[in-house]
Amino acid sequence: MRTINHWIGGKEVPATSGYFGSVFNPATGEQQAQVGFATVADIDTAVATAKEAFAIWRSASLSRRAEIMFRFHELVVSHRDEIADLVSSEHGKVPSDAAGELARGIENIEFACGIPQLMKGNFSEQASTGVDVYSIRQPLGVVAGITPFNFPAMVPMWMFANAIATGNTFILKPSEKDPSVSLLMAQLLKRAGLPDGVFNVVHGDKVAVDRILDHSDISAVSFVGSTPIAQYIYSTGTANGKRVQALGGAKNHMIVLPDADIDMAANAAVSAGYGSAGERCMATSVVVAVGDVGDKLVDAIAARLPKLKVGPGTDPDAEMGPLITREHRDKVASYVAGAPGEGATVVVDGRENDLPKEGFFLAPSLIDNVKPGMKAYDDEIFGPVLSVTRVATYEEGVKLINDHQYGNGTTIFTRDGGAARQFQFDIQVGMVGINVPIPVPVAYYSFGGWKASLFGDTNMYGPAGIDFYTRTKTVTSRWPDPATSSVDLGFPRTR
Repeated sequence: MRTINHWIGGKEVPATSGYFGSVFNPATGEQQAQVGFATVADIDTAVATAKEAFAIWRSASLSRRAEIMFRFHELVVSHRDEIADLVSSEHGKVPSDAAGELARGIENIEFACGIPQLMKGNFSEQASTGVDVYSIRQPLGVVAGITPFNFPAMVPMWMFANAIATGNTFILKPSEKDPSVSLLMAQLLKRAGLPDGVFNVVHGDKVAVDRILDHSDISAVSFVGSTPIAQYIYSTGTANGKRVQALGGAKNHMIVLPDADIDMAANAAVSAGYGSAGERCMATSVVVAVGDVGDKLVDAIAARLPKLKVGPGTDPDAEMGPLITREHRDKVASYVAGAPGEGATVVVDGRENDLPKEGFFLAPSLIDNVKPGMKAYDDEIFGPVLSVTRVATYEEGVKLINDHQYGNGTTIFTRDGGAARQFQFDIQVGMVGINVPIPVPVAYYSFGGWKASLFGDTNMYGPAGIDFYTRTKTVTSRWPDPATSSVDLGFPRTR
């Protein structure tokens, strides 16, 4: 059985706990590796190594950091097939989906390559007579990222690319369900010239997470995952004096107005609802049909589902793969099973399929007449289940979305520019799409929701990521003539 180790100080380091997690191939149901879980001592070793490396790395010039990020970018691009294969084998994504994830991750490396420009401060000459005032950005120190299973390549890149480029050292605790990509990233960073100890990977469970949150030498923590865990990460980390950004769950609505192009809206709903097997926080999970558009839209979505090819990542024609574990597959299926008892209508039942039973497969499901108060509406299902909710008016649809506990992403489909503009004004959600099914911002903007979808004041990656991983120091400078110096006990004046 292959064992996946930690990466500390530029090399693989075996876990000392004696505890291991199982890494499955979701398409076959077979265990393909085991990953060693970290002890408190393992985390302490990684932090001490990162702290020692910080003293050197923060002194590296901006041009040197940019040079390493450019080299890393080229290595990731040249190894993109290998990375995508790892994502596919441990997560279950089909090749096209794995490649798409990697492409969006690479955008963040490209953004970080511009670090000399991004680290510029401000300068005011002659703020007072003979006095100049300027601000500079400086790194925090040792920072950590705790990432989810659903994007084992992209989400770590959201974090470590900016963190390292700004001069911090980084400790990554990836999901124990698909950890191999993180080790490959570590190897590529080393090949790019990153000094040992700047990027470290530790695997584990709550023991590792809690030590990261408790350790006094870790200055900041980034997290992506479920809302209950995000809330825990945020409250525990901030109580320990850390800067924390914690992205939680979602229930993304796609509102379809009566004037929308039905085919376009149906294609978008299928793409956004079932891509990545629904295992993404920006998946469309609720279609809000306004007025008389509901019947036509449900029929159009249902007609597309039998044409989707569900299968393993080894099948080049597969469009959707399995779910991450058997337990998660069964939990997702339970929402379909329970929908009729709550008054909803199962239009397409993904449990009825001829997919390989040894894998963690579930075909797409479509549920109509879903309403608030039903589990299929209230919960983040995180699987290939699309719900349709019907409302009479635009105003009712907006209220429905704004009343939900989550506020990650939303989108509107319409031909009416005025309605679209009003929607972006009215809606209480962090990321909005207009005739765009998945409104994930490009890397030079920032990612983050509202309400229970984000804990903390700072969004992730992009300009907000630079802000999160740096702090501002303001310097007031005067080089006076000693002959004019005198004692003045008054408050400093600017004239």
